[in-house]
Amino acid sequence: MVLLVVCLAPVTVRLAGQTKQALPPQTKAEAQPVDRGYVGSKVCAQCHSEIYDEYSHTDMGRSMSLITPAMAHSLPASAMVRSPSSDRRLEASVRDGKVYQSEYGVAADGSEIFRDTHQLEWIIGAGANGFGAIIQKGDYLFQAPLSFYSKPKAWALSPGYEFADLGFNRPILPGCIICHSGQPRLVPEANGRFEDPPFAELAIGCENCHGPGLSHVATMQMNPNYEGHDASIVNPSRLSPALANNICMYCHQMGDTRILQPGKNFGDFRPGMPLDDTLAILLVPPKRDSPPQGDLLEHYYSMTLSKCYRASAGRLGCISCHDPHVQLSRQAVPAYFAKKCLTCHNEKSCSLPLTVRQHKDPPDDCVGCHMPKRDVQVISHSSLTNHRIVARPDEPFPEIAFHQTSASLPDLVHLDPAPGKKAGILPPLTLLQAYGELMDQHPEYVPRYVAVLNALERTEPDNSLVQAALGRRDLRAGKLPDAVKHLRRAIEIGPPQAAAYSDLADAMVQLQQPKEAVPLLEKAIQLEPYDARLQKTLVVRFIQLKRYSEAETAMQDYVNRFPEDTFMRQILTRAQGAQTPK
Repeated sequence: MVLLVVCLAPVTVRLAGQTKQALPPQTKAEAQPVDRGYVGSKVCAQCHSEIYDEYSHTDMGRSMSLITPAMAHSLPASAMVRSPSSDRRLEASVRDGKVYQSEYGVAADGSEIFRDTHQLEWIIGAGANGFGAIIQKGDYLFQAPLSFYSKPKAWALSPGYEFADLGFNRPILPGCIICHSGQPRLVPEANGRFEDPPFAELAIGCENCHGPGLSHVATMQMNPNYEGHDASIVNPSRLSPALANNICMYCHQMGDTRILQPGKNFGDFRPGMPLDDTLAILLVPPKRDSPPQGDLLEHYYSMTLSKCYRASAGRLGCISCHDPHVQLSRQAVPAYFAKKCLTCHNEKSCSLPLTVRQHKDPPDDCVGCHMPKRDVQVISHSSLTNHRIVARPDEPFPEIAFHQTSASLPDLVHLDPAPGKKAGILPPLTLLQAYGELMDQHPEYVPRYVAVLNALERTEPDNSLVQAALGRRDLRAGKLPDAVKHLRRAIEIGPPQAAAYSDLADAMVQLQQPKEAVPLLEKAIQLEPYDARLQKTLVVRFIQLKRYSEAETAMQDYVNRFPEDTFMRQILTRAQGAQTPK
């Protein structure tokens, strides 16, 4: 009854004999986050104001924010960066308290060929290393091609843009934004598409680590003087080390692939539950000639390879050393973590004499020596702490690093098995997606992918993912009637997959039925409007069918969305010129 009342009425919290309205007015950027049991951090702040105030100044508490005029004026007024393509430029500018980015083409004579400009709506990151930016086009959010880097205090290419010019069409994917924001409002089965407004809470908030707070709020309303532990809210310090680590691993442990378990989405994970119920994190087994090297979002795995973790029998965890509510100053870091080290070690544990350690800058810095920072190769101007806690910088990896597979999963390391569950016990659908993601970079997984798919053809024939994979298998093998049968079945089962429509269109063309391919491609484009390959293919199909007017319209739509494509822009100009009366 209480929960029903709370759901139907504005949430209130009783404080010192008075009732305060807990939910703030809805803004352009944030919707009221009471769905799924979430109430938002500002409700938590009504009773936990000191913790909230301190947390709101941490990097996590500032992980995402609206671009304000004050922030805009703190940035360089303008900057120009070369695109990976030599004939294009990327530009950042500040005008009237707003931040813009543009991409424009330059002809041989220096004249401007095109210009694509978008206002930046949000920034991602608190600025420790820098921050990226997000633009909005209709219901879709996209990454901006330039990011701001704190050390040089300058704009430069966003990570990934040094390899390809993605323009303003790199969608914000669920697996990324779920960790950079508080409560994103994602449209299911639609990468990059969001509800309006896109976020219920911008920055990472209380409930990201403590779970939905609605039941806790109701409990406290019923008994506001209760001071014991309320089991309806998660306190990570009361969890087992494995479950507490799972909360951190959700965003701080990448592995080589992260696969949603069947029927799950990224919003299904709740603190206190095994992460593996929602998400399997898998690693290609390291070898002695290619040991683990990455520090970016590999914090948990690196920690497990440390002597400290192994000697503690797994009791050492993320929150053994880190308090997520507190942002330490650079000056406070050495003493803070030295105190943490001394809970297990003593002054005599270090072989370096105390007088020598105290004359270093900073003095007696355990972390500086045993957890050195290394440059991040995938993010310019950035460095991260090595969590392997080495005695010496050249310390070899422990032997266990090369023996982490299991009999049930001999070719992958399962980093987040649920407590009490053997590592490597994964649903075949999860393995199919894992091998499918890895096999382009690791061809040794192709036979395993094929074996799992063949087994699923018998055991789960009514799964759309399986049918789509079977369709692609037969399409590549030239078994066109079988491919059509599987792909049509995948579409019939649903949910819609752009790849299934695209593959079916390809099969119809190969069966000499190009007219049938057009509506299939149009459906694929409707599902993924930022996929340049799909739109190019549609243009080609119209031309093959001699539907030139529709081909020109499709080319114009393509150039409007992807103006950076020089080749398509030239083809469109020729097509328009050919129809101009002489």
